[in-house]
Amino acid sequence: MKTDDRGHPTDEHPPAPEHLGEGPGESTGRPHRRDLLAASAGAALVTAAALVGTAIQRSDGSLRVNWPPLLGTWDPRVGPGTPAALAVAVLVVAYGPGLAARLPWRALLVTTFAAALAWTFSLALVDGWHWGVARRLTTKNEYLTVIDRFSDIGATLRGFSDHIVIGEPGNWPAHVAGHPPGATLTFVWLDRIGLGGGSWAGVWCVVIGGSAVAAVLVTLRALTDERTARRAAPFLALAPAAVWMGTSADGYFAGVAAWSLALLTLAATRKVRLPVAAALGAGLLYGFTCYLSYGLTLMALPGLGVLVLARTARPLPPVLLGTLAVPVAFTLAGFNWWEAYQELVVRYYQGAGGMRPYTYWIWANLAATTLAVGLATAAGLGRVLTLAPRAVREMRPARPPAASTPAPRLAFLVLAALLAIAAADLSGMSKAETERIWLPFMLWLIPATALLPGRRRGWLAGQALVALLVNHLVFTGW
Repeated sequence: MKTDDRGHPTDEHPPAPEHLGEGPGESTGRPHRRDLLAASAGAALVTAAALVGTAIQRSDGSLRVNWPPLLGTWDPRVGPGTPAALAVAVLVVAYGPGLAARLPWRALLVTTFAAALAWTFSLALVDGWHWGVARRLTTKNEYLTVIDRFSDIGATLRGFSDHIVIGEPGNWPAHVAGHPPGATLTFVWLDRIGLGGGSWAGVWCVVIGGSAVAAVLVTLRALTDERTARRAAPFLALAPAAVWMGTSADGYFAGVAAWSLALLTLAATRKVRLPVAAALGAGLLYGFTCYLSYGLTLMALPGLGVLVLARTARPLPPVLLGTLAVPVAFTLAGFNWWEAYQELVVRYYQGAGGMRPYTYWIWANLAATTLAVGLATAAGLGRVLTLAPRAVREMRPARPPAASTPAPRLAFLVLAALLAIAAADLSGMSKAETERIWLPFMLWLIPATALLPGRRRGWLAGQALVALLVNHLVFTGW
């Protein structure tokens, strides 16, 4: 009998139908009708958002995007990364599912991480190293333009909120103003240790963002089972979201948030030697996540989902200790998070956010998300919604944990991420650009693909096709 890295027995045969919530006749190699309908609904949503958005933009320009529902411009092209991107796509589609089933667990983590990096870098390099990686974080709205203003970090933090609103002397560029200073400080610290400039910043974001796929796999294995994680691995490696992971700081944010959730999961399930240390680390990373992006406070919702799935509140004291340490440190340094957020709301409505119509973006945001997660994920989300009532029932306190099966558990985790997206969407502070801004949430939707039955290379190929088309036809600026 084969064993995993911890000596536990593992079975490499395809999961039984009940493991994935499949019914009779659904384990064939052909996509099931309801999966095709869910994917078609996703495609219809994107089409409607494109048609309606184009009409609105041509009418009054209020959307402030050139290629709705995405922020980008029509720019068909090929480049140095095109052959590599095609090669990565072919290799993952052809060999990804088989390798995901056979590789030892640790080798699977490394291989999935490597594939995600190769996919992200190759897509970025369609525009060449300078335009695709090195320059992306140095443009006028980005973080690296203000590095020299952090020569005295303490003084800058104390006065940070004074430069958020447009009209104030020396107001921050859009992305610096739109985030707590933890985001900019990351690049300041990189510069201080000799890793300054756009190239190092771009590589940092891609590598940390790429590591998120390993964090998701670790979480899935602990909360559902290893088979589920293995089925999700190729889809995580070949996600269309890689178009925006390389190169944007939101990819970096996604990596930090994902590892916070992974450590919380290991602590809650006690599948780590030092659960208290893991919980403390989860809290520190979550606390820092909140100082990378205001909206990522909503990662608390998937975190709560993890605790419900693990049927425990045991990690909460060290998690809260770690979480509180970060705001205490920033507050003592002179930065007031809540005051800065209130200033950001003013700044948001001074700019494009005040012009963009809520009634369009409340649903078009979801179309942008569909493009970033792919139609295979849309098909998987159809199964998640079908499983939702069962998932909620199985999480009731009265039910013993052993009665819960992997498919509903996976559905519950994905539903928690969907809840975070719904909250961000309804807030009105995420009108457009959500294909990038919601990366930390979207990574937790992609595992829904593990629920798709049968041979799934066709779905994988569809994921790759979406990414290749968007990346080669639209210049996204990320």
